[in-house]
Amino acid sequence: MKEDFINQVKQLLPDVDYCSFRFVNQFVNTISVTRNIVEPVTVSEDDGIMVSIINQGGIGYGSSSDLTMDGIKSAINEAIEWSKFTKNKTTFLPDYKRIKQVQGNYFTKEETNWMQVSTKDKIDYLRNLNKILKSKSTISNWGASLRYKKIETLFIDTNDSHFRQRISFLLPQVVVSAAHKKEIQTRTYGGHAHARQVGYDFLDTINLNQKAAELSEESIQLAKSPNCPDKNMKTLIAPDQMILQLHESIGHPLELDRILGDERNYAGSSFVTLDMFGEYQYGSKCLNVTFNPTLESQLATYNYDDDGTEASKEYLIKDGLLVRPIGGHISGQRTGLDYVACSRASNWNRPPIDRMGNINIEPGNYSEKDMISSIDDGILLETNNSWSIDDKRNKFQFSCEKGTLIQNGELKGIVKNPSYRGVTENFWHNLTMIGNKDSQKILGTSNCGKGEPNQTMFVGHSTPMCLFDNIEVFGGL
Repeated sequence: MKEDFINQVKQLLPDVDYCSFRFVNQFVNTISVTRNIVEPVTVSEDDGIMVSIINQGGIGYGSSSDLTMDGIKSAINEAIEWSKFTKNKTTFLPDYKRIKQVQGNYFTKEETNWMQVSTKDKIDYLRNLNKILKSKSTISNWGASLRYKKIETLFIDTNDSHFRQRISFLLPQVVVSAAHKKEIQTRTYGGHAHARQVGYDFLDTINLNQKAAELSEESIQLAKSPNCPDKNMKTLIAPDQMILQLHESIGHPLELDRILGDERNYAGSSFVTLDMFGEYQYGSKCLNVTFNPTLESQLATYNYDDDGTEASKEYLIKDGLLVRPIGGHISGQRTGLDYVACSRASNWNRPPIDRMGNINIEPGNYSEKDMISSIDDGILLETNNSWSIDDKRNKFQFSCEKGTLIQNGELKGIVKNPSYRGVTENFWHNLTMIGNKDSQKILGTSNCGKGEPNQTMFVGHSTPMCLFDNIEVFGGL
């Protein structure tokens, strides 16, 4: 947006207790090749404004995709009318005087921008991956895709805050399935976890051609492998499964609006209660979990959230002790608890709510070799396949694509259909060893759903391998 437009827009800020304008532009481009067939290339782009107002005891929102002066005025008037309607009717009215002024910028670092590479070259890249994936006749399904998303935000408010952010990320995906005697097994490139704030050059660093060949061979091996055994055992969980475990049994239950009951009718509440913070031992003393929107290239890295709170790294769990929720400044005021920069909205037509950002498990001191050699009888689990968790984020059951048995400190044969179950309140107390930085992976998911109306959000997770004692593991059908 040009400076003259911004200066004109600033003149529209109404004379109210507090008002913010959040302009958002989103661009998404998805290219897929499935079974050697190029699917329709999809491109979408939209932009608009969200107006947030706190005034005389009420809160109001207004939004518009019409970015003419008249369209913006219409969104302002809508927000003012809603603030009048909600006067003295809100569950909680935030103190607008505690909203801080922020100014600055944030831009994803991209060595090679997505737009610098032609669509033809991207399709040729995916076609080549398809050829590698279809390595043998037993391969029954295969495909690869690239998804690029760019979100640009301009935020101004009556506190004279002013910041710009441009977040762009790349999501490469590979899937391959093999059939053997009516048994079909699938391997993917980390599920859908390899989403990062990176440029197109990221593809050169991950050697996806080699990975595609490995995944193709693994799918064939899995189709011929025995089922996972049913027994309680030591369980070593790889990062591409740990991110799902972290997301579902720590991330969601610590969201403060969920704890307050705001999600109850849509996505459930939480077993966590307000009095647990500072008192509850969430897991073993080796568990350290941070909210960290400052880690370079991670999916939800930014300098400011969508309410204008400056981002910083904060501990959610320290030495196993629950210390802080995932709550923005409004939820923090409402409860008197420390807050983080997690008020996030999926687009211009949604208000910010408490969302995960980058939720990470801090690395420990053990190498992968150390952890494997410590196991007499156990299993290594990789890549999430399916998940189920109750509406309080407590009881869970997760399945993985690949299991590798560990006996006498060595990796043995692979097994198919591995699953495990547990209870969050007990599970993290069984954590005994955390991998070092060498076993840590920066991953994420682009499709975390929450809120009514729904908001699909991108969330980052960085975690090393983790070893748990006495986990109930079982095989699928």
